[in-house]
Amino acid sequence: MDTLRRLFLYTWRYRKLAFLAYGALLSTTLLSLVIPRLIGGVVDEALGGEQGQADVGGAAASVETLLSLDPVEILFLFAGFILVATLVKGIFTFSQVFVGEYLSQRVCFDLRNRIFNQYQRLSFAYHDRSQTGQLMSRATSDVEQIRFFVSQGLINGASMLLTFVAILAVLLLMNWQLALLSLATMPVLFVIALLFARQLRPMFSLVQQETAELSTVLQEDLSGMRVVRAFAQEDRETDKFLFRSDKLAVATSRTMELFAMRNPLLQFIAGIGTTAVVWYGGLQVIAGGMSIGMLVTFTGYLMLLQRPIRMLGMTINTYARAVAAGERIFEILDTQSEIEERPDAIDVATVAGNVKFEGVSYTASGLPVLNDIHIEAKAGEVVGIVGSTGSGKSTIINLLPRFYDVSAGKITVDGYDIRDLTFRALRQHIGLVAQETFLFAASIRENISYGRPDATEEGVIAAAKAAQAHEFISQLPDGYDTHVGERGVTLSGGQKQRVAIARALLLDPRVLVLDESTSAVDTRTEAALQIALKALMRGRTTFIIAQRVSSVREANEIVVLDEGRIVQRGTHEELVTQEGLYRDMYVYQLQEQEEHMARQRAAQAAGGSAEGALVGVDGGEAGGSNGR
Repeated sequence: MDTLRRLFLYTWRYRKLAFLAYGALLSTTLLSLVIPRLIGGVVDEALGGEQGQADVGGAAASVETLLSLDPVEILFLFAGFILVATLVKGIFTFSQVFVGEYLSQRVCFDLRNRIFNQYQRLSFAYHDRSQTGQLMSRATSDVEQIRFFVSQGLINGASMLLTFVAILAVLLLMNWQLALLSLATMPVLFVIALLFARQLRPMFSLVQQETAELSTVLQEDLSGMRVVRAFAQEDRETDKFLFRSDKLAVATSRTMELFAMRNPLLQFIAGIGTTAVVWYGGLQVIAGGMSIGMLVTFTGYLMLLQRPIRMLGMTINTYARAVAAGERIFEILDTQSEIEERPDAIDVATVAGNVKFEGVSYTASGLPVLNDIHIEAKAGEVVGIVGSTGSGKSTIINLLPRFYDVSAGKITVDGYDIRDLTFRALRQHIGLVAQETFLFAASIRENISYGRPDATEEGVIAAAKAAQAHEFISQLPDGYDTHVGERGVTLSGGQKQRVAIARALLLDPRVLVLDESTSAVDTRTEAALQIALKALMRGRTTFIIAQRVSSVREANEIVVLDEGRIVQRGTHEELVTQEGLYRDMYVYQLQEQEEHMARQRAAQAAGGSAEGALVGVDGGEAGGSNGR
C-alpha cells in the first residue's frame, strides 16, 4: 500500500488536472444513466409498450399530453434525445481520456527525471555493481507501467466505482427485488477477480524482470559488437539473446494464459445474473407488474453494472503491475549514495592546487585496494604515479574528485578536506583524462567544449592544437563539426585520446589528472604531446598515471605502487639508480625501445618504410575509421 500511496502523491501534484478528469468522468457517468431510460421510454411510448408503469413512461406520457405528439413524433423526439446524449457523452469521454493521458504523462515525466537525476547522483560504486540494461528498464518499461496505472487505474478505477454505485442506487429505486437478484452474482465476481489479481501480480513482476534481463543482453551485445565480431561469437550472443527472449516469452505466455481464462469466466457468471433478471423480470411483465420498457431499462442498467465488475480484474491487474513497477522504481529512488555532499559543504571559487593524500586507505568489497598512501603535490608540481596493472594507480585518482570516498585518512586541496567541499567546487578545478576514453555521439567541437559549453571557437581550436589534435580534425570532412558516432567509434584510439586531452585542457583546471592519457598513441605522437603538455602543465598541479616511464620522467616526484602500497618514491634520476620496481620497468622498456628501433633499421635496410613501421606498432592509430 505504501507504493500506491507514493504513486498517488505524484499524481496529487497535478490535482487540478485530476479534478478536471474526474469532472468529465462524473458527466460521462450521469449521461450513461440517462440513455437507458430514454431507450425504455422509446419502447413504452413510441413502440406500443404498456404506459404508466414506469417513471420513464409517466414522463413520456406527460410530454405526449402537453405536446399532443403521435408515436412517430415521440420516436423521433426520443431518438433526438438519445443522439444528443450520446454526442455530449462522447465529448466528455474524450475530455476524460485526453486529460487522463496528459496527467499520466506529467507523472511519468517527473518520475523519469527523478530516476535520471538519481542515476547521476549515485556513487560510482553503485554503478559498478549494476547492469546498464536493468537501469534502463526501470526508467523506461517500469515507468510506462506507471503511466498505464495513472491513466487507466486511477481514472478508470474511479469511473467504475462511481458507475457501480450510481447504477446500483438507480436499480434499487426502480425494482429492489430485481436489484437484489442481480447482485447475487456480484460477490462471486469480486472474489474471482481478486484471486486472479493475486496470482497475476508475481507473474507480472517476473515479466518485468525478464524484460530487464533481455534489455541487458541487448545493450551489452550492441555495445560490444566489435568484440563479438572480432572473436566470431555471433552465434554465442544469438543463443544468449534467444535464451532470454524465450524466458520472457514463456513468462508472458503464462501470464496471458491466466489473463485469458479470467474474462470468459467472469462473463459467464455475469451472464447467469443477467439470465435470472430477464427470467424474473419477464414473469413480472407477464403478470402486469412491470412494463416492457422498464424491463429494457433495467436490463440496460444491469449491463452497465456488470461492466465495472468485469473490468475489476483488469483494474486490479493494473494496480498489481503498478505496484511491481513502483517497487523497482522506488528501490532506485530510495537508494542512498555512498558518496554524499555534506549539507554545510563549502563552495570554493578558486584554488591554488595544493593536494595532499594523508594516510589514505581504500577498501572495495572487503578487499584492500590502497593502504596508507601519503602524497603531497604543491601547486604547480607534477607527480607521476607508476606501477604494474592492478597496483591501485587509477584508484588514487578516482578518490581525488570523490568518485569514491576514502576508507581511512583524508585528501585535502589547499588545506580543505575534499569531503567538506561541494562536488561542483571540487570537480570544476580538476581536469581528468581517463584511461578509458569516452566521447559523446556529437560533434568534435561539442566534445571538446563539454566542460565549457560557452567556449569560443578560438579557445576550442587552441585546446585542440595543444593536444596535437588540430591537424587530424582539420582533415576530417566537416572539421570540428564532424560527428564522431556513439562513444567516438569513428575515431581511432589515439585520436579519441587527443580529443579527450583537449577537452580537459579547455576546462583550464588548477589540478590536471592524466590517467594513461598517452597509452593509445604512437611513440612519435607521445613525444609531441609531452612537449605540449609540459608547457600546459606549468602552473598546474598535475598527476600523471602511466606505465611508460617516458611519460613521468620529468615529474617533480614519482610514486611507485605495488599491491596498493608505495614501495618507492623520488625523481627519475634517483629511482633509476636504485634497485627496485621502477628500475626494472625502465630497463625493460628501454630494451623494448631498442628492439623497436632495431626493427625499424632492419625495415629501412630492406627497403621498407620507417613510417610504415611506426604505424604498424601504433595500437591506437589503426583502430578507427579515420586512422585506417
